[in-house]
Amino acid sequence: MKVILPVAGKGTRLRPHTHTRAKSLVQVAGKTVLEHIVSRLLPLDPTEVVFITDENGGQIRAVMDREFPQLNCTYLQQKEKLGPAHAISLAAGRVVSGDDLLIVFNDTIFITDVQQIASLSMDCDGLVFSKEVEDYQRFGVNIVRNGFITDMVEKPDQPVSKLAQVGLYYLRDGLDFMGSLQKCIDDGETVKGEYYLPPVFMRMIRAGKKLRAPEIDAWLDCGTPETLLSTNRYLLGGRSHTHGTVIDSVLIEPVHIGYGATVRNCILGPHVSIASECVVEQSIISDSIINTGANVQSVILSSSILGDSVTLAGASRKMNIGDNSLIDIGG
Repeated sequence: MKVILPVAGKGTRLRPHTHTRAKSLVQVAGKTVLEHIVSRLLPLDPTEVVFITDENGGQIRAVMDREFPQLNCTYLQQKEKLGPAHAISLAAGRVVSGDDLLIVFNDTIFITDVQQIASLSMDCDGLVFSKEVEDYQRFGVNIVRNGFITDMVEKPDQPVSKLAQVGLYYLRDGLDFMGSLQKCIDDGETVKGEYYLPPVFMRMIRAGKKLRAPEIDAWLDCGTPETLLSTNRYLLGGRSHTHGTVIDSVLIEPVHIGYGATVRNCILGPHVSIASECVVEQSIISDSIINTGANVQSVILSSSILGDSVTLAGASRKMNIGDNSLIDIGG
């Protein structure tokens, strides 16, 4: 199996945290979003992981070289922002006869047993993984009849289906899929000037291909500060990890403290992630993510995200601070 991972989005909804980094490299529950996603793919033992990047591709490569050196990775840059299907099409040269494909978008962290893909796809040509949601108006949804997808509707006004597409796709015949994708591009099937995957899948269905829509266990959005904090709560889930130094402090589980971090005279938790090399002193923090190398002194924080190398000292506030900021709130 080959895996295609488009990671070229700007992550504008996560600014200021994505001003200086790829959106898949924001941290949640002690790891980057990218690490959470790739670690869930390891049971598949992919023959190649193809990353579609933007100008931040070097950041992606550095993390993969450090955390997953055993994987065979290829990096291709999307220089024209023409949509997700166009990004996938750039990997066509890496797909040969006999390749099956898994396409994984990086806006969300999925929770599912990927080892079931083989059994789920035994009687079909592909899988469009889904999750039933109540706010179906926000998503593209799958309409299913007798176990197979018959139609796809983008942001429906009526509840024709609540099975939202989660950005995880499996194709048994990668070469055939790439052919359908190229035909969509050749025919100019765009929405507001960009190419998307649903027209590709509908072209395949009209050609007689069968696609199923299996549900995943959990769909964890990482696209906004609010959903990132929600995902942090879910992933910590009652599990605590203390890899740093904790002195005269109270930890209300779940709390994650990274390697090289120092916590002194604090009350932390619940649902707090402290990244590596942080120093946190004389503070009360709950439901927050503190990124690498931050220095936090004498504050009360809740529902907050601090970027890398932030220095924060002062009084109680709700913060959403980007990398390398210096904040000094006087009393």
